[in-house]
Amino acid sequence: MRGTDETSGSLFSYVDLEDRIPAKHPLRKIRQVVNDALFSLDPEFDRLYSVDGRPSIAPERLIRASLIQILFSVRSERQLMEQMEYNLLFRWFVGLGIDDPVWVPTVFTKNRDRLLTTEMSRKFMTAILAHSEVKPLLSDEHFSVDGTLIKAWASMKSFQPKADAAPPDRADGPDDPPPPPSPSSSTAAPEPSHTEIEPMPRKTSRNRNAEADFRGQKRSNATHASVTDPQARLYKKSPGAGAILCFMGHTLMENRNGLIVQAEVTQADGHAERKAALEMVNRHSPGSTRRLTLGADKGYDSADFISDLRQMCVTPHVARKSRHSAIDGRTTRHSGYAVSQKRRKKIEEPFGWAKTVGSMAQTMLRGTERLGAQFTMTMAACNLARLPKLLAT
Repeated sequence: MRGTDETSGSLFSYVDLEDRIPAKHPLRKIRQVVNDALFSLDPEFDRLYSVDGRPSIAPERLIRASLIQILFSVRSERQLMEQMEYNLLFRWFVGLGIDDPVWVPTVFTKNRDRLLTTEMSRKFMTAILAHSEVKPLLSDEHFSVDGTLIKAWASMKSFQPKADAAPPDRADGPDDPPPPPSPSSSTAAPEPSHTEIEPMPRKTSRNRNAEADFRGQKRSNATHASVTDPQARLYKKSPGAGAILCFMGHTLMENRNGLIVQAEVTQADGHAERKAALEMVNRHSPGSTRRLTLGADKGYDSADFISDLRQMCVTPHVARKSRHSAIDGRTTRHSGYAVSQKRRKKIEEPFGWAKTVGSMAQTMLRGTERLGAQFTMTMAACNLARLPKLLAT
């Protein structure tokens, strides 16, 4: 019998969001771990908020909504608020009832930016790793480190000469406006005898985004800076690639299951990876007397970096350069060196996840502080995305 296509039009509907989510949905385990981590951070939230004034958006809901945006690759806060209007899964995870109003996008963004600083994102990641079900998955002796480039929200046209630098040697282009005539010039137009109202200049696409030819110009971080994001740097990691305006994201991974335990964002330069590695090891295991191992690629094969690791009671399992390597047979003769070199390559998987799912290929934020908070939260979401399968086994 054919069914009828009629709208019920019922006045009341009783919907329990808990019954709408499948029992084996992976977000159930993720939500459980997140809620336990947020409960442990309750004293931190109390110190951030005043006891007087209007109540703001609950910090627990702000963090859960930010995780949903990362896990489901929602490209903007406005689209996130739009989807939360009709997506019951999003409402259930964030903690909104079926009749609760969704926040205004700008209000949500303002409240979230005040809460999710780099320090708070690190505390949230630490709370997740300290969970009673997650902690047994971690290794406390063997780690790997690496860095990746994050493209800045700035174009190459914004990379302009600094104010204290000499102007570049190039001729004016065909689209450049002519210089204003000198008042003492004989060709200057005479002063009008009456007042004239000049028309407003029309904004054209050519004036807003004029063509630019960078061929033959010498552009470096010493003489140029981006007017859009002054903290972005022109950098490239591989010899065959082109330099881009970017930041550098760093992660410290434990080698047992490949979970990220520390994250850092710095300006891009040739020494940033080694400096960030030392800071992350110190932050994760301060004053550790247990012998640790740290796997890394050839970019970390530097004499001063290897010396600093040995002073920190860390065995440097760093890939050797073909010439002038600081790693000798004292390290490579052990079987653990080969194991670390094999395991360290798993650190590329969180980078790939962050750039495809977490939208970290090019950030829409400016500055290392805001980008650092977003990068750390993305790496925490990457850990959460892997937990359902890891805990199931």
